[in-house]
Formats: sequence, C-alpha cells, structure tokens
Amino acid sequence: MITVLQAIILGLLQGGFELFPVSSLGHTVIFPALFGWSNIHESSNAFLIFLVATHLATALVLLGFYWRTWVKVVAGLWRSLAERQIRPDDTYAKLGWLLVVGTIPAGFLGLLFEKSIRTIFVTADSAAFFLILNGVMLLGAETLRRRKRGSIKETVHYEHIAKVSWLQSFGVGAVQALALIPGFSRSGASMSGGLLVGLTNEDAANFSFLLATPVILAAAVLKLPELAQAQNQGLVAPAILGALFSGLSAYLAVRYLTRYFQVGSLKPFGLYCLLGGILYSLLLFVH
Repeated sequence: MITVLQAIILGLLQGGFELFPVSSLGHTVIFPALFGWSNIHESSNAFLIFLVATHLATALVLLGFYWRTWVKVVAGLWRSLAERQIRPDDTYAKLGWLLVVGTIPAGFLGLLFEKSIRTIFVTADSAAFFLILNGVMLLGAETLRRRKRGSIKETVHYEHIAKVSWLQSFGVGAVQALALIPGFSRSGASMSGGLLVGLTNEDAANFSFLLATPVILAAAVLKLPELAQAQNQGLVAPAILGALFSGLSAYLAVRYLTRYFQVGSLKPFGLYCLLGGILYSLLLFVH
C-alpha cells in the first residue's frame, strides 16, 4: 500500500520533474530508497500503475495548456487529409504530421522494451548513475547548439518548428525512448534532440511538451484499466491522490518552463543532474 504522504510526494515529484528535464522516473525510484520506504517496490506492476496514473494527470495538464495549439494541429491534419497534400504554407498541418512521425518511434520502442528495461535498470543505484549521464547529455546538447548557431532564428513561432525535417522529427521522437531508463529524462532527451536539429531552447521545449502528450496518453490508455482489477483496488485512492498533486506540480512546471526557456538554457538542469546524480550515488552507498 502507498500511504497518503507517499502518494503526495511521489505525485509532486512526477508532475514537476516530468517536464523539468531531470527525469521524474529516476527521482521516483531514488527517493523511496533514500527515505527507506520499504513498502514500495519500484519494479512491481502496482507501482507502475500508480506512476502511469500520475503521468496521465501530467498529460491532461499539457493538453489543457496547449489546447489552442492542439485544435489548430487537429484541424491542420484534417485539412491535409481532405486536400491530400501538405501545403508549404500550412504550418499546423506540417506540425501535426511531425508530431505523428515523432510519436511513432517512442511508442514502438516503449511497447517493445519497457518491461525488459524496467526489470534490468529499475534500481536506485542505476537511476542515480543514469541521472549523471542525463546531465552529460543536457550539457553536451547545449554545447553543440552553441557551435551550430543560426540554424533557426532565435524567435519563437510554430512555423520554425514546422521547418524540422521528417527524419529529424523521427530522431527527436526516438530519443524520448531513453526515458524508459530511470535517470534519463523524456523532456530532457527530446529538448536535447530539438536543439541538435537547430531549434531554439523555447521551440525545443514546446516541441518536447507537444510530443510527450500523445505518448503519455497512450500509455495511460493501455495501463490504467488494470486499476479495475480486484487485486489493485487498494491502489485507486493513492493513484487519484497522486494524480491530483501531479497535475498541480505539472501545471506550475509548464507555466514556469515556457517562460524560463525564452531566455534560459538546459545548462542549470544539466549541472543539477550531474552533481545530484553523484550526490545521490554517495548517499545510497552509505545508506
């Protein structure tokens, strides 16, 4: 059983850290070990169901935050199907199909490898180690972006994201699959990919949040029906409570980050992951 306090803390961690590029899954694996929560087994199916419920809340917050964009994207997709073409000036039709292309690899790789990866890597020690690698990834992406300045203007418009190629969108979507490994961040991986294909920090963040929404919703549709099973009835209340706090922290996070990335970079998050991963590793070693 997950207690009320544990559900609140884990919900807050998941909702905020899912959008901050610092790995929500990594922190929800590391913190129970640091706190000595022996009732939580990170590799269990019950814990996965709980996390999927909190992820669903995050996805719904993202859907609500970007609802105007999604309305235009859906209209653009429908328009392109009706016209049997993507017109060069139809930004939202191109953006919609880029999101489709970017969603396919993450969903496919998740279905193939999610169970095996969780079996192998879901330990606090490995999560702390991969958190360090996540920091290296973020810092490396920022360094390479600065060397490639000028790919796309340093202003934010969806038409700039729509200039990304199909192959680039597929690649950005594929690196989201790194988030299957606790310690690697979904948003961090896709933002890093966005920077490497020439997007600004703000465009990369918006593209990342849009890409995350259908992937998380699909995972919830596949997994959450298990809450109705008799053996999982005790999870319902903690899952609802965790989801509520996850939604709250996700809303605060997305509001902050969409402003932060207008002028900020991934560097502070990379440094946190690098130093935090080292600190957590040491604490777990002496725990």
